[in-house]
Amino acid sequence: MKFTINREALLKPLQLVAGVVERRQTLPVLSNVLMVVDGNQLSLTGTDLEVELVGRVTLENVWDNGEITVPARKLMDICKSLPESAVIEFFMEDNRVKLKSGRSRFTLSSLPAKEFPSVDEESGSLVFSIGQNRLRRLIDRTGFAMAQQDVRYYLNGMLLEVNQNSLRAVATDGHRMAMCSVEADISQQTRHQVIVPRKGILEMARLLTDGDEVVHIALGANHIRAKTGDFMFTSKLVDGKFPDYDRVLPRGGDKVVIAERQELRQAFQRASILSNEKYRGIRLILSDGQLNVMANNPEQEEAEEEVILSYHGERIEIGFNVSYLLDVLSVLSGDSIKITLSDPISSALLEEDADDSDSSYVVMPMRL
Repeated sequence: MKFTINREALLKPLQLVAGVVERRQTLPVLSNVLMVVDGNQLSLTGTDLEVELVGRVTLENVWDNGEITVPARKLMDICKSLPESAVIEFFMEDNRVKLKSGRSRFTLSSLPAKEFPSVDEESGSLVFSIGQNRLRRLIDRTGFAMAQQDVRYYLNGMLLEVNQNSLRAVATDGHRMAMCSVEADISQQTRHQVIVPRKGILEMARLLTDGDEVVHIALGANHIRAKTGDFMFTSKLVDGKFPDYDRVLPRGGDKVVIAERQELRQAFQRASILSNEKYRGIRLILSDGQLNVMANNPEQEEAEEEVILSYHGERIEIGFNVSYLLDVLSVLSGDSIKITLSDPISSALLEEDADDSDSSYVVMPMRL
């Protein structure tokens, strides 16, 4: 294997692929990236056995085809440290990979390509395409609500639901739930659901841009595959049953609050400074046209904010984890927000105050 490549052409795909590679691995080869030169194509592959990412680069100068694995982090650090306009020459010698660039020389250890595992191939039972910006919107608006290391393993990921002309994402950690739906060119008559693990969602999001470019999705029995530009991403699916999100959505709330999103967000942020660092609780007291936000902590410190908003109804006092409320207010983009409540022990429903809102959020109250 022998070729030359510009530093810039190599660095972007290498950074994305190396992001999949885990630092601590039971198999030494999993801390490596697989490099394959075939004709004028260089492919880079990283995997942790759950998620696999392949990036491709077109080469200008190739002398020999071949394949080898090299330490991902060290190769990336070398590329980052070279000047922007550097040209890197790769070649193999005595089963080691040598790099030359200007007056710099590096020799990297390697492992045989045949030891590198690949995610099982399977044909996608459901195939569709969607704009990258739409898929990214789904992930940005719901990803924060995914659980982390929950014993209910099916919560450590995101539900993707495919339906006729619609793609929906739902995430919950048992205390709050986020849901977003976008239109998509999907001819699927019956509802089809898969759970993508947390790492798979985060790595897929790194590939997506805000542009109109299309990403091609294939859903199999055990894997999701996404192709975009020069990258192909594959992730195993979580084998489990996601909670019925329809039953979680609050129904019949009769107390409707309309507030300026940024004003409310800033009031919550200020009050949160003096909330209990562990439980992050704040008390909301709603009365006619006004909201009082109160927080205190074990050091006997207190904060109180007063917000003028649109509310006409009986007085209600309810507690929330302020971090959950701030997460929602941070991902929404509308000027005003609608909060629907029923009583102090029932969940709140948060939405943008707009007819075309595509996102809904449920936050459970907490006892203070």
